[in-house]
Amino acid sequence: QVQLVESGGGLVQPGGSLRLSCAASGSFFSITAMGWYRQAPGKERELVATVSSDSTKYADAVKGRFTISRDNAKNTVHLQMNSLKPDDTAVYVCYALVRRTVLVPIGAYWGQGTQVTVSA
Repeated sequence: QVQLVESGGGLVQPGGSLRLSCAASGSFFSITAMGWYRQAPGKERELVATVSSDSTKYADAVKGRFTISRDNAKNTVHLQMNSLKPDDTAVYVCYALVRRTVLVPIGAYWGQGTQVTVSA
């Protein structure tokens, strides 16, 4: 099984910063990509950022403010969030595209989510 554990959420004032981390553990062959979605009340789930071996992608709403990075040796992904706005308030959920063995297709795995609240 594959587990994803997130950390780093919390309450921050507008203009502040937070750093989210997500660590993958368990038995698997490789991780193809990792990233973050967010879900705010009354809004659709949104892909925030994703990182693979050769590219990073960001939602337009976070470009220039958020930076995603990956530590392959530790199977960890980080999301540095700067210049936070109240609209960034959401539950942030980590995901990973994992190949558990060379014989099976890549599967998607999800963390439990961490709350980020941006408020004065």
